[in-house]
Amino acid sequence: MTAPTTRDHGPADLDDLRSWQREVRAQFPIFSGQPDPASPEPAYLDSAATAQKPLAVLDAVRTYLTTTNANAGRGTYTWANRTTDLVEHTRDRVKEFLGDAYPERSTVHFTGGTTEGLRTIARDWLPAFLSDGDEIVVPVADHQANILPWLETQQALARQGVHVRVRPMPYQAGSGDYDHIALAELAGPRTRFVAATHVHHVYGGDMNPHRIRRAVGPDAVICLDAAQSVGHLPVSVADLDVDFVVFSGHKALALPGTGAVWSRQARGPAFAPGGWSGTPNTAGIASLAAALDWLDATGLDRIERWTVALAARLTEGLRHLDAYEILGCPLSLAADSTVQRRQGIVTFRHRAIDSGDLGFILFSHGFMVRSDSHCQGSAGEKTDSVRVSLHAYNTREEIDRLLSVLHGLQ
Repeated sequence: MTAPTTRDHGPADLDDLRSWQREVRAQFPIFSGQPDPASPEPAYLDSAATAQKPLAVLDAVRTYLTTTNANAGRGTYTWANRTTDLVEHTRDRVKEFLGDAYPERSTVHFTGGTTEGLRTIARDWLPAFLSDGDEIVVPVADHQANILPWLETQQALARQGVHVRVRPMPYQAGSGDYDHIALAELAGPRTRFVAATHVHHVYGGDMNPHRIRRAVGPDAVICLDAAQSVGHLPVSVADLDVDFVVFSGHKALALPGTGAVWSRQARGPAFAPGGWSGTPNTAGIASLAAALDWLDATGLDRIERWTVALAARLTEGLRHLDAYEILGCPLSLAADSTVQRRQGIVTFRHRAIDSGDLGFILFSHGFMVRSDSHCQGSAGEKTDSVRVSLHAYNTREEIDRLLSVLHGLQ
């Protein structure tokens, strides 16, 4: 695990941001209903799977569908022109949100989500970039969406007589972080493409992709799975020096079925998805524009401070409960940790209770968590676990209540 970055935050943020967080939570209609007095108070702790939607996003979608709904790029009447303008505005908005210093050189392509975006790059761009004898680096302990497309490309090229070597991304033992020193030793002149993750979907760690460029040199293309970072913390393509950033809108407070591929267009052929472009998800794109506006207005720095502090409170409590094993870097658990903190994702197991059973037990107390293998690759965890993933609408009281329930299961 790495030393703290400039974004490192601590439990004090829970006090500093408490009034801000109350105002944030009040903007999510799903939490405003009257609880059933016969049922436990619900606590949604599965934002790494999909995030809840603020009223501003819901209102933007309703306004679009009731005033402007039409197809984009296929008509000359007012509604169609407004929809086309909306799509183009949202492309520009994505570039701005990602801190793109040269937006005139980059492109944004809308997809159904991160998985579709990564597969589009693997199918429509990567084959033309690779030659016989080239090497690609694949993060084999990350999400399968960032593993399988690259392996499928290797197999498709092999059938054409083009042989590409897959090199597994090296990891630090015991932490789940990338081993950037080992990566630098592994990379060579035939290393052409590196797939990486920004925030790990199981361990919650910032994988420090800004260090990958130094490790692999100036010529390799770097594709970043940002599904767990965009919408959760500030993301700057100017600082990261990657070539692709792919993310899911639905994890960034937009509607399901929405995502984007940002392409720097600086290394290799220009990125252009193949085939005929059908009707875009215009309602989803409208929701994405509204979500990015809401995130900027609310403050990504404060969202990150809050969720990191909640994760620190949870790990600090869990590390005193002997019945639980916390996955990821063990040095990041204490409240006074001197290493980089987890980004709002905490995954653990009970040493005696099956994780699936533990998930059902927690739901009986009102907690909505994920309990399975989390779609991790072949080099990842072999045993199911429970994942708690947080956003700005989660409260300190939810974490304390969760810890109380977990303590009672020792």
